[in-house]
Amino acid sequence: MGPFPQSFGNLYILVAVDYVSKWVEAIASPTNDAKVVMKFLPAGKAQKLQLNELDELRLFAYENAKLYKEKMKWHDSRIKESVFVKNQQVLLFNSRLKLFLRKLKSRWSGPFTVMEVYPFGAVVVKDEKSRREFKVNGQRLKHYWGVEVNREKTSVSLEDA
Repeated sequence: MGPFPQSFGNLYILVAVDYVSKWVEAIASPTNDAKVVMKFLPAGKAQKLQLNELDELRLFAYENAKLYKEKMKWHDSRIKESVFVKNQQVLLFNSRLKLFLRKLKSRWSGPFTVMEVYPFGAVVVKDEKSRREFKVNGQRLKHYWGVEVNREKTSVSLEDA
């Protein structure tokens, strides 16, 4: 900071604050050039090394981000887009079904009827039992192809197979 009125030949005050510990150090100096600053910071050489290490870490993170984007491009190209139309039967994924800790309990509920399809993936579905309509994300829906199964008491005989 400065220049201030001269006092004992000094015009400037150099202040350094540690970001983490909030430790403050200050000295008075006649000039504010780089040599004075490097003398003031005893870890000046260490800071240069840290800057080089930070630069290496930044480049490493950049390379990792490029690799991640390439992998995601491959992954995203294989996602099949579901197209829903009005009056179609769908199942809804219930992500909040973690209260019932049964391994074989299906997290898909329904069937529901598609009432309206909005752009960008929003879908209005109607529950046939309660006659209630609500808007859901289209990514939580899948096509319903079969008959309803009683999920509480179902047994499948494997002897016929």
